Amino acid sequence: MKLKYMYQLLISHIGVLVIAFLILSFSFAKYVENYVYQNKVEELIAYGQNILHDYSRDNWGGNRILDQYRQVLRTRNIMFSVFNQQGEIFYPEAGFFPRFTMSEKEWESLEDGKIVVVKQDLKRFDQAVSFVSLPFIVNGELMGGVLLVSPISGSRETISDINQFLFYTILISLTVSFLLSGLLSKLHVRRIQRIREATSMVSSGNYDVQVNASKIDEIGELASDFNEMVKKLKASQEEISRLEKRRRQFIADVSHELKTPLTTISGVIEGLKSDMIPEEEKERGIQLVSQEAKRLIRLVNENLDYEKIRSNQVKLNIEPIQLIDVFEIVKEQLLSQAEEKNNIMIIEADENEIIYADYDRLIQILINIVKNSIQFTQNGKIFLRGKPGYKETIIEIEDTGIGMDEKEIENIWQRFYKADLSRTNNKYGEFGLGLSIVKQLVLLHQGEINVTSKKGKGTKFEIKLPVKS
Repeated sequence: MKLKYMYQLLISHIGVLVIAFLILSFSFAKYVENYVYQNKVEELIAYGQNILHDYSRDNWGGNRILDQYRQVLRTRNIMFSVFNQQGEIFYPEAGFFPRFTMSEKEWESLEDGKIVVVKQDLKRFDQAVSFVSLPFIVNGELMGGVLLVSPISGSRETISDINQFLFYTILISLTVSFLLSGLLSKLHVRRIQRIREATSMVSSGNYDVQVNASKIDEIGELASDFNEMVKKLKASQEEISRLEKRRRQFIADVSHELKTPLTTISGVIEGLKSDMIPEEEKERGIQLVSQEAKRLIRLVNENLDYEKIRSNQVKLNIEPIQLIDVFEIVKEQLLSQAEEKNNIMIIEADENEIIYADYDRLIQILINIVKNSIQFTQNGKIFLRGKPGYKETIIEIEDTGIGMDEKEIENIWQRFYKADLSRTNNKYGEFGLGLSIVKQLVLLHQGEINVTSKKGKGTKFEIKLPVKS
């Protein structure tokens, strides 16, 4: 059987309140009852002590004082009698006080000088009473005493009035508590319902939903956590959409880049096979096939290399390296490509500058960046600089090429991003994977890489690799 959460809260709240009120009511009723009877007993004892004191001063002679007390106590609905050493009542006269027999145990208490107190006696009188018996001791011997009796009907009426007042108080309190519990339960359920509705909207693909959140209780914190979760889900969904878009672009680029060399290779082979290529051109055709095959291998290897680096499958051999030697090697390898675009490569580094890195991977990093600079620079300069930092060695590669805007700078590290889509067929950097590989390799060296660029002015890459301690 399904029980709504609101009713569960309501039942639990009311149950706790009812149990608490019952316990408090019972305890308070018993306390009031004891309090009323105790007050009555204390009143009887006080009157009894006064009677004994005043009567003993008169040497137990004459009934004038006793008559005065009798008249006063009658207005208080209290009867009293005075008895002698043998327990015989000599005041008031016979017939004016109910017949009464004290138990042996009670008499022994009197002989010991103790006051006998009975808060409720239902048997020895013709009505339920409270009574006390006070001894009169002279030289350690019981000479008599006084017995005071008061019907408990008055006390019961007082207790009944108090209990009735208590009942109405509890009834009102329970009613108010019930209403408050209902309102609070409804409020909590409504807040939970809003989160439930928002969850349903998120599950249907709406990531713009938010719920009111507060820090006053756990439900508010849950709402806050829900909002944070939705933000992250939205960001993840947007990232998935961006990656999917780039993946499609990447596949399109891959298809285009692979199609070109494959078409070239296929065409040359068909020409050679059917003797359509002149004899003097065959050597050039074979060389073209070789170049295009190497290009295909390089494109595939570049992609595989990126996956290895990203999954931390690459082991680095960190060693001290003369930075200027590395610059010279990079310049030598790429000089012909730079000269094809009328670019000048300039090295600015101290001969003794040392950098701690994996030699092969450092060459790979620099070649990728310099190739990128050559690709987007015409009739310009490309600088390779090296200098010491605080706790790192700094490499700067700067060109005077076309530059990039801020949006392009943010995206150049993305695997599927290509800064200039019009250059897809460029001889260098076909996949746009180079800079992604560069960043992963720099991070693998525990370093950092930054880029600054200005449209029409050029671009500068700055790499910082830590100095070995």
